[in-house]
Amino acid sequence: MFNRTIVKELETWAQKADRKPLVLRGARQVGKTTAVKIFSGQFEQYIYLNLELPDDRKLFEKGYMIDELIQAIFFLKNKKRSKKRTLIFLDEIQNSPNAVSMLRYFYEFAKEFFIIAAGSLLEPLIDRHISFPVGRVEYCYIKPVTFNEYVAALGDISSAEVLTHVPCPRFAHEKLLKQFYQYTLIGGMPEVVRIYKETRDFCRLKPVYEALLRSYLDDVEKYARNKILARVMRHAMESSFYSAGSRIRFEGFGSSRYKSREMSEALKTLEKAMLVYLMYPSTGVNLPIIADHKKSPRLHLIDTGLVNYFAGLQKELVSTQNLNSVYEGKIVEHIVGQELLAIYQGISEKVQFWVREKKQSNAQVDYILPFRDYVIPVEVKSGTVGRLRSLHEFMDLVSHNYAVRIYSGELKIDKVKTIKGKPFFLLNLPFYLTGQIKHYLRWFLDECLKK
Repeated sequence: MFNRTIVKELETWAQKADRKPLVLRGARQVGKTTAVKIFSGQFEQYIYLNLELPDDRKLFEKGYMIDELIQAIFFLKNKKRSKKRTLIFLDEIQNSPNAVSMLRYFYEFAKEFFIIAAGSLLEPLIDRHISFPVGRVEYCYIKPVTFNEYVAALGDISSAEVLTHVPCPRFAHEKLLKQFYQYTLIGGMPEVVRIYKETRDFCRLKPVYEALLRSYLDDVEKYARNKILARVMRHAMESSFYSAGSRIRFEGFGSSRYKSREMSEALKTLEKAMLVYLMYPSTGVNLPIIADHKKSPRLHLIDTGLVNYFAGLQKELVSTQNLNSVYEGKIVEHIVGQELLAIYQGISEKVQFWVREKKQSNAQVDYILPFRDYVIPVEVKSGTVGRLRSLHEFMDLVSHNYAVRIYSGELKIDKVKTIKGKPFFLLNLPFYLTGQIKHYLRWFLDECLKK
């Protein structure tokens, strides 16, 4: 086990005066159960219930009132009900709709207990077969390991510490960039990171990738509402690895004969399972950022390491000195997107990209982020400033003068002009600082005011 930043969010939740039962949401194998186990060390008493197990599940099928249920839980787990600070974890809660219903009663009548629930196949079932009590629970999302977590997990204390310094010192650049390339190669699935930490051997990771991919493909049968959709979803899942980072069309996706409606349902079900993310473009340059669902989305998968393995890109990544040269630059855009999606999780903070589509010419900015009163454009490039044509078009349309380039170079701020002559400030952010972008945007704006 290694620590995750999600544990800090759990600590914040536990300190709330009007704390509600917490539902941990996320795809399978991203470390929900492990995170709770680490967090449980802060409690005097920890009770773990796995609702896949008949004995644990039966507790919720007896029709007990809340106080009797609590007594039964303590009795079954050989614990003593007392004033001890107690965490109760209901794992695999999707197996018991009754347990889901009881969360409201934990909130209303048993607030002294700290209740966390999670489920490995939970997401596609929400609203279809499972309905969490409205206003009686709160949610927390967990994603694959971020770069900051990855560095800490490998035990590199100096790198983990220097990443928290704003601005990051120049002397750390080469080492951190090398580590980010390594992270891009293997990805952020916790089991992969754990095995690599123990062995430092890429070859030992193959069976881990195979097991993860097999489990996700096998889960398709459980997500689908019928056998026909299961076939479509399996094709969609397998084809997604070759389209990661690309804009897609539902009709005929993955060189298939599937129609738009059935492929759309398949991919959106996989999105509910948090295995893929359909990022829709925006055509606006002001807040709020509104996605245009009439346009083609860009496809992101749960983890770049899985994409590399499935698509056979690992050998190319091992030997490259330029991430933009791999898979037409889509892998580096994908890993940057993975980092951004891990930190922008709120409903009002969705990550999008920007397009301007005309008959004569098209423009596309890789990502746009809400920050303060601005929509900040983010380009993922290694080229010179003058080649950022789409970003220049975006900057000509906005009232502010702040933009970001994420690249392999060192941290710096440039004052440049668009092709039409509008001056603006460009934050050149190294790849390895993507996960810190909120901190750097604050620093960037403060620095620009001094100039």
